Amino acid sequence: MVRNVIGSILALAGATAAVWSPFRAWYDGRPGRDIRVADLFGGISATRADLWTSLLLPFVFAAVLTLVGVVLRSRLLVALAGLVVLAFAVLWMVRQGQAAGSLSVESDGSGLGPGVALAAGGGLLLLLGAAVMSGRARAREAHEPAAHGGWGRGHGHHRRGHTEPYQDPYAEPYDEPYAEPRRQPYAGDAPTAEYPRQDGRYDDRYGDRPAGRPDEGYGPGEPGPGPDEPYRPGPPHRG
Repeated sequence: MVRNVIGSILALAGATAAVWSPFRAWYDGRPGRDIRVADLFGGISATRADLWTSLLLPFVFAAVLTLVGVVLRSRLLVALAGLVVLAFAVLWMVRQGQAAGSLSVESDGSGLGPGVALAAGGGLLLLLGAAVMSGRARAREAHEPAAHGGWGRGHGHHRRGHTEPYQDPYAEPYDEPYAEPRRQPYAGDAPTAEYPRQDGRYDDRYGDRPAGRPDEGYGPGEPGPGPDEPYRPGPPHRG
């Protein structure tokens, strides 16, 4: 993050210097905005250029590339902008040297002017900014989940291309299928063969007379013997 900020500042400073350079003197007091872009490919002439057909055009294009590269954190675009600025500055010096026979810096202002220095310095700052910037790849890797539950660089379960399902290392394995616990009866339940009456007695109201005694026992609604009392037959049950 810090490297991206520093690199962006250097790149923006270089783009500003490159755009400002055509408004300064390039050679013998002639500003770069008077030099046509076409002269760089056909030879330097004395014809005055319009503003958007002068050296300002490639430098504005480089500034736009710089802005896009800074927003996208693209080192490639910023470096490309620096190469564009340096390429046009060097190409102009080659053509001007061919036209003038030589290039020199004089104390009276003749020869190379400050505009060339601004263009060359701006291009170098753009390249330096691209070298300092960390770019998008490292920023993305720093935000990927790591294998140990934290954040790291490309070792997470959710990184691109990872298809294995997530497994909780702290989960206990299930060796046996889940069995629902047996429900215990409570006082309001009707007695059944699986859950007899809690007091050990039988009652014909629930149809729980012991097997083998269809005509014996106590009548409907009559309590049965206690736990310590012997069994005595009661009146026959008439349905």
